Amino acid sequence: MTPWTDRAGRFSPLKAVTFAGTLVPALLLAWWWARGALGPRPLTEAIHETGDWAIRFLAMSLAVTPLRRIAQWPKLINVRRMLGLAALSYALLHLLLYVVDQKWDLGKVASEIALRLYLTIGFVALLGLVALGSTSTDAMIRRLGRNWNRLHKIVYVIAALAAVHFFMQTKADVFEATIVAGLVLLLMIYRLAHRVSLPLSSPVVLAGIAVAGAAATAAAELLWYGLATGIPVSRVFAANWHFAFQIRPMWWVLAVGLAAAALGWVRLGASVGKGGRASRGAEKGGEAARAAA
Repeated sequence: MTPWTDRAGRFSPLKAVTFAGTLVPALLLAWWWARGALGPRPLTEAIHETGDWAIRFLAMSLAVTPLRRIAQWPKLINVRRMLGLAALSYALLHLLLYVVDQKWDLGKVASEIALRLYLTIGFVALLGLVALGSTSTDAMIRRLGRNWNRLHKIVYVIAALAAVHFFMQTKADVFEATIVAGLVLLLMIYRLAHRVSLPLSSPVVLAGIAVAGAAATAAAELLWYGLATGIPVSRVFAANWHFAFQIRPMWWVLAVGLAAAALGWVRLGASVGKGGRASRGAEKGGEAARAAA
C-alpha cells in the first residue's frame, strides 16, 4: 500500500494531497538552503524550521479526530497516521541536524540533552513519538490490541512536552509557540468534553470550547511571561485588547475554535435537512402505498 492509495489499493486524492503536503516543508527548506536564503546560519535556521514543522504536524494529527466528527467526514481518519509519521520524521530530522551542528560529537550531544532542561524535554517528547511511530503499523495494532489505544493516548502528553520545548527554545518571541500551545490546549479541551459526554454536535458547546481554548491560551502566555521574563503580567494581558500592532494568539485560537463551531452548525443543519427530506419522502411513499391499496 502506497501513501496515495487506500486500503483497497485505489488512488485516494485526500491521501495523495496530504502526503505531498508533508513533503513541501522539507523541499522548500532544501531549496532555500541551496539558494542561500536561510541567512548567515543556515544550519541553525534549518534546525528551528524542522522542529517547528514537527510540532505543527503533531497538532494537525491531533486535530483529525475532532475535525472528522465535526465535519462528518469519516475518510479524514485515513490521514491521521500519515500526519503523525510526518511529525516523527521532522522531529528526527530536527535531532539529526542538531547532531550535525555539534560536529557529530555524540558525547557532547548527550551531555547537552542531559544538562539543558529544554533539550531534555524535547528529547523525551521525541522518544514518545518514536514509540508511537514504531507501533503505528497494522501488525503492531493487531498485536497490542486494546493496549494500543492506551499507549497512543500519551500523544497528548507528548504534545504538551513539545509545546513546552517550543516555548523554552524560542525564549524571547513566543508568538507562534503560544499559538501552537493554544491549539493543543483547544484540542485537549475538546477531548475532555468528549470524555465527559458533552453533546459535541451542538454548535453552542463547540463555541464554548472555543472560548475556553482562547482563555487557556491567554493563561499560558501570561504564565510564560510571568515565569520566564521580567515583563509585568498586566502589560501582557492588556496587549490582548490592543489590535493596532498585532492580533494576539488567544484571538487566533478563538477564531479557529469558532470556525469549527460554524462548521458544526452548517453540518448539523445539512444533516437535519437531509433527515427532514428523507422523512417527508417516506411519508409521501406511505401515502402513495395506502392510496394504491
